[in-house]
Amino acid sequence: MLYRATVYLVGMLINFFGVALLINATLGAGFWTSFFIGVSDHFGYTVGFWYGAFQLIIIFINAKLMNSLPESRAVVPVFLESLILDFWLEFVFAPVNLSTAPYALQVLTLLAGVGFIGLGVAIYILPQFPRAPVDQLFLAVSSRFQLSLQTGQTLVAVIMTSLALAIGGPVGLGTLAPMLFLGPVIQYFYTRAYPIYYRLHPGGEVAYQESV
Repeated sequence: MLYRATVYLVGMLINFFGVALLINATLGAGFWTSFFIGVSDHFGYTVGFWYGAFQLIIIFINAKLMNSLPESRAVVPVFLESLILDFWLEFVFAPVNLSTAPYALQVLTLLAGVGFIGLGVAIYILPQFPRAPVDQLFLAVSSRFQLSLQTGQTLVAVIMTSLALAIGGPVGLGTLAPMLFLGPVIQYFYTRAYPIYYRLHPGGEVAYQESV
């Protein structure tokens, strides 16, 4: 349990380090964030309010896709995500301002953000602990429609980017890059992290053989 919890938290930390990089690149919000900003602009309340509200709705969407009961434990990663994201944004990256940085540096920061998000997601889904509803969504879509992780993530990204664009969210390069590349990045890291995770597991090679 300790091993799984450690991997879970490390994956989250890496994931939201990437999110912080993406935000600080100042080239547009990610597809989920862009959508929440657009909703906030239209209906009021904060982006954080809509983030939480839509996460609750997505819990039920995921349950429908998976033909299962809503996973009440999914509120745990929502809480953890808020703390970890604030840690990166309010403490680590607080003095960072790339709005006037050279465009090439902004693009490199954006691409690094996508890479770290993909690596973090690939790691933190391995222990099969409760996942944030937005992350569980692409897994549920992949499972329900027999798609690869890459295709499922890309499909969700395209839909959310389209919705964000339709309601006037801040869609830009920072939105399009995750939409196009995050799915393949998650797939790439997941296929490589999967055997490593099980071989480092306290059960070692036996755990890996039982998982395949």
